[in-house]
Amino acid sequence: MKFTAFERSLQGTGASRRLRFAGKVPGIVYGAGEATTIELDHNALYHAMRKEAFHSSLLEMELAGKVQKVLLRDYQMHPYKQQVLHVDFQRVDATTKIHKKIPLHFINETESPAVKLDACTIDHVVSMLEVECLAEKLPEHLTVDLGALTKGQTLHLDDIKLDAGIKVLTHGRKNPAIATVVDAVAEEVIVAPVAAAEPAKGKGKGKK
Repeated sequence: MKFTAFERSLQGTGASRRLRFAGKVPGIVYGAGEATTIELDHNALYHAMRKEAFHSSLLEMELAGKVQKVLLRDYQMHPYKQQVLHVDFQRVDATTKIHKKIPLHFINETESPAVKLDACTIDHVVSMLEVECLAEKLPEHLTVDLGALTKGQTLHLDDIKLDAGIKVLTHGRKNPAIATVVDAVAEEVIVAPVAAAEPAKGKGKGKK
């Protein structure tokens, strides 16, 4: 993805407040050289940040007529407004080794024997994985094929095919579970007991 940023000369709380009032977002780019303060159009940035790839993939930032490869590293949102307050980008090149959380895209779930034949459901144990790789090898997402899962089976990290040069960081967990098949739960229909109708009381006969 590509976006445009502009160099920012004024700094400080007051300057940042004026930028936000003018529909801009203050930010910074660091790494592979000196840090550069920048500003971006708020609406363009806000809509870009709604896309998954903007958070997990290598981005092209046009700044002062030059295109740089960057990663979104951090951002701050307003507590209750739909407003981006600040963004941090990391400048990278082909030799930069990075750590980044990547979303998982699950495919073929409904075609698996577990779902199609046994009416089971598949629980996605994790939705993201942290990877280590060169910046140029960073994938937008990792694809997890659930098409072969059967009843009672669990898919683990070792079952996922990764491109060369991509390492998943498990932080001490050995071959963690990624998805697991859950048996279908039979619905129990509870019928409320019907109260017996009381016999109608007849009218008493008057005394003669």
